[in-house]
Amino acid sequence: MKDLSPSALRRRRLALVRRMPPVERILRGSLIERYKRCGKPGCRCAQGPGHGPKHYLSVSQAGTLPRMDYVLQEQRAQVEAYLANYRLVRELLKEIGEINRELLCRRERL
Repeated sequence: MKDLSPSALRRRRLALVRRMPPVERILRGSLIERYKRCGKPGCRCAQGPGHGPKHYLSVSQAGTLPRMDYVLQEQRAQVEAYLANYRLVRELLKEIGEINRELLCRRERL
């Protein structure tokens, strides 16, 4: 990044901003796949892996246990896409922040 001109850095930053997904399509957490046993005697789940797969959105907050929310099968693809958007935003913001820091260190306009 140090070898790029200030104008090249600004162009790179603009290109990164344009790659940002819409903020309403962002979801933080992890998608967990689980198999559960129902506890009924003689059910096939007692000997096998369990009923499922069932999907849950796991979201952690500092100082608390992770929250697990059930995700309907028809929502799974959308939830996966929203989680991917969150990861992309984090990567893009990291690089944008690095560009802004580089411009600041060079005493260039941000």
